[in-house]
Amino acid sequence: MPTLQAGLSEILQQRFGFPAFRPGQRPVCEAAVAGRDLLLVMPTGAGKSLCYQLPTLARGGTGLVISPLIALMDDQSSKLKTMGMKAERIHSGIDRELSREVCREYLRGNLDFLFIAPERLRIPGFAEMLAKRKPSLIAVDEAHCISQWGHDFRPDYRLLAPALELLRPAPVIALTATATPTVQQDILTQLALRDAQLFVHGFRRHNLAIEVIEVNKSQRAEKLAELLHEPESTPAIVYATSRKDAERYAEFLQSIPGKRRAAAYHAGMDAASRDHIQRSFLDGNLDVIVATIAFGMGIDKANVRTVVHTGLPGSLEGYYQEIGRAGRDGKQSRVILMHSYADSRIHEHFLQQDYPSIEEVEKLWKCLRKEPRTLESLRKSSKLEESVFPKALEKLIAHRGAIFEYTGDSEEGEAMRGDEDWRSIYSTQLAQRQEQIKLVTRYTASRQCRMAALVAHFGDAADARIPCGICDTCAPQQTVGSKLAPAGESCRRIALSAMDTLRERGRGMSTGKLYEDVCSRAQLTRDEFEELLGQLQQLGLVTVEETSFEKDGRVIPYKVASLTRRGVNTESLDGMELWTREIGAGKSRPKPGKAAKPVVKREMKREDVPLTAAEQELAEMLRAWRLFEAKKTGKPAFFLFSESVLMQLARQQPKTLSELLAIPGMGPRKVELYGEAICRICRDFRG
Repeated sequence: MPTLQAGLSEILQQRFGFPAFRPGQRPVCEAAVAGRDLLLVMPTGAGKSLCYQLPTLARGGTGLVISPLIALMDDQSSKLKTMGMKAERIHSGIDRELSREVCREYLRGNLDFLFIAPERLRIPGFAEMLAKRKPSLIAVDEAHCISQWGHDFRPDYRLLAPALELLRPAPVIALTATATPTVQQDILTQLALRDAQLFVHGFRRHNLAIEVIEVNKSQRAEKLAELLHEPESTPAIVYATSRKDAERYAEFLQSIPGKRRAAAYHAGMDAASRDHIQRSFLDGNLDVIVATIAFGMGIDKANVRTVVHTGLPGSLEGYYQEIGRAGRDGKQSRVILMHSYADSRIHEHFLQQDYPSIEEVEKLWKCLRKEPRTLESLRKSSKLEESVFPKALEKLIAHRGAIFEYTGDSEEGEAMRGDEDWRSIYSTQLAQRQEQIKLVTRYTASRQCRMAALVAHFGDAADARIPCGICDTCAPQQTVGSKLAPAGESCRRIALSAMDTLRERGRGMSTGKLYEDVCSRAQLTRDEFEELLGQLQQLGLVTVEETSFEKDGRVIPYKVASLTRRGVNTESLDGMELWTREIGAGKSRPKPGKAAKPVVKREMKREDVPLTAAEQELAEMLRAWRLFEAKKTGKPAFFLFSESVLMQLARQQPKTLSELLAIPGMGPRKVELYGEAICRICRDFRG
């Protein structure tokens, strides 16, 4: 082993220019060089990439890297090239002839690294081509995408295992920054890793001060300007939940005289503009970059001082990954989450759109037979709405309830019945998505240490007992997003009354019942009372623990407050600091009995106007291209985009990514994968 260690240290210094390994990297690299399968769970910015790059060089040959993000592939391959390594990538944004040349270079053994998108392994013959000269190591990046329990499940990842088997005996390294214990086990199972070693490197970030503040959406732009007012708050990354919000917040920051230099960054911009803005931010010519959460940024800037979320994230895993962009230089940084009640309702609305009801999916499944049926006949038989049918079929294919293939003369493809146990898998995944939203909502309402709560979420129970000391719960007097003042006598009396009630009770009590007993006549909201309990917890007088009970088949979470030994013996708060916090600007709670409804713009129905002859010609060109791309992935053509979207493309003939993204049905992910090709077809069309 000493020889191996010396060799790895030499490669680390000579090829990567690092004097020493970061914590946790060396044992991972040693296991990989020895040919062991492994799963590495390591936070963003902790050095995961090195853990497959260095072993690849040590083993010789070509390292195959499977990644779901085009921007990430481009960024990593570019960095490796600047360090003198031979790295190439193959994805939908690469010209076909260039992709063929990359394949030839791979077979000649001229590459150190080859990056590919997971869907490439679905193309007939591609995995067999790679197997002609097997890689020395296989890295599956963003491995949480393979798990139905993960926050970013991708069906293409579910089909990796058979292709990887063709490329053995290369060791497989699965890497992710966001995997709970459940997801970790699912990754090991789905990738069929052999006797794999599990490496979970610490999730605690000691230099991130986390704040959560409740702010109505209409007031978030002003709050954002306030948070980024001081020079020490930048460089900053602001996450927006839509392209429109990203542009609006960037414009608002730009409009403040003499203040922040800001720019939006999203999938609707052309590649040249994105590159220019990213480079300006990295070089220090921009103070703030406002980016959509859905679009992969690929930004690695060590001195980001602030990360602000202007809306509720979809999962704690995604949130942790995004705040990990702050403070990579080790210096203290702030991460601030703005939210309101309406945010979770909007998440639930989009979840309903993405997951048809099990009754609707069941309708389609009952129409499937052992013999293949065309999609048109299935569409008619199921009587599902045009917007529901593609989603229902997509879910059946992803959960093995349907088998899709291109056979016979059907250009649209055919589907047949698959496994019968799809219902439990589908219901489980839907429940998991719903639970992820609830977990984020609970996180915002919790008075537990923010960092400890995140550490606990990823399964490190021992470390989760240690408060961070710098978040809005641990150090409320140091926050920048909330205004604080010393608590008045009435607030201190309520705190003592709560402790007296717990002392008389002699055991734990739900925080809801405690609030009713103590604050029945006091002018203190439930949120403010929970905040007060959180401060008593920080003083070591009270413990607040989350628990749950089951009712009518549903799990109902609640919190229990209890006195500590110190709290039992404390009858006065003299000399102890308590603070009154302005939790946010304008809360938005629904009145009892009246559930808040999300404000969602309804998509306007397209005009039923026949295409012109020229538009019809373009539609046929787009239809042929769509079918060609779909056959590569083994998916139905409408998975790329529906017929109604195709008609809009033919009518509007978008020439830029910005124009393309404005078409309903062309979201950031589809624009990233197929945007350049679609715009090229429209630009080249001479109808």
